[in-house]
Amino acid sequence: MPSSAAPEASLAPLSPLASSPVLIDQVYSRLRDAIADLTLAPGERIRQAELADSLGVSRQPVSHALQLLKRDGLVCDSGRQGLEVAPIDTDRLRQLYQVRTALDGLAARLAACRVVDGTLRAPELRRLQDAVAAGMAMTRGTPVARQVRVEVAFHTALHDASGNPLIAQTVAPQWPHIMRAMAATLDALPMQEVVWHEHGDIVARIAAGDADGAESAAREHTEMDGGNARREWLARLKQSN
Repeated sequence: MPSSAAPEASLAPLSPLASSPVLIDQVYSRLRDAIADLTLAPGERIRQAELADSLGVSRQPVSHALQLLKRDGLVCDSGRQGLEVAPIDTDRLRQLYQVRTALDGLAARLAACRVVDGTLRAPELRRLQDAVAAGMAMTRGTPVARQVRVEVAFHTALHDASGNPLIAQTVAPQWPHIMRAMAATLDALPMQEVVWHEHGDIVARIAAGDADGAESAAREHTEMDGGNARREWLARLKQSN
């Protein structure tokens, strides 16, 4: 009897990669980015042959890259010897934001202290201000992928302005998890204007050399349970997952 199950949809096409000695790293980066922006959605079954064909590589670098993504928690086991894109784990995300709250607060404090002692260079402060301006310029029609990129650009500028490279290095591996959570909910929430006003407040306090105020503003902005908007964000994320 023929099966009544609906055929599985094919993966979204990905542009081919050029051959390179660091091909595994290229495949890993491409797949990580596709997971982060939801091109490869949570729960989507991984088909190595399709991915290899889409990227224009053999299955071997794809297999190696998938193992790295599994280590990162972005890919997980599915059935017998299969893999799928990992679901967005809201409990893990809450834990991650607890760490981010501490690191963003520290970064804002250190950046403000650098203003006071004169070591924060003008281009570093301008980079923060430009990121806020880019965020303020976005509208409801701005593609979600761009909204996410601008959000990440602000926070990486904040981390770099701290003068402590370990902050950015600590957060960097977690950005794919944060980015796909953002991508899953940004288009559904009327909170972007509030978010970017908070970003602007953080930068204003840094520019004023207000270390206590900058740290407090950054922590309040990032705390997962810090306000109604974030509670709504977490609730929407649970519904979308």
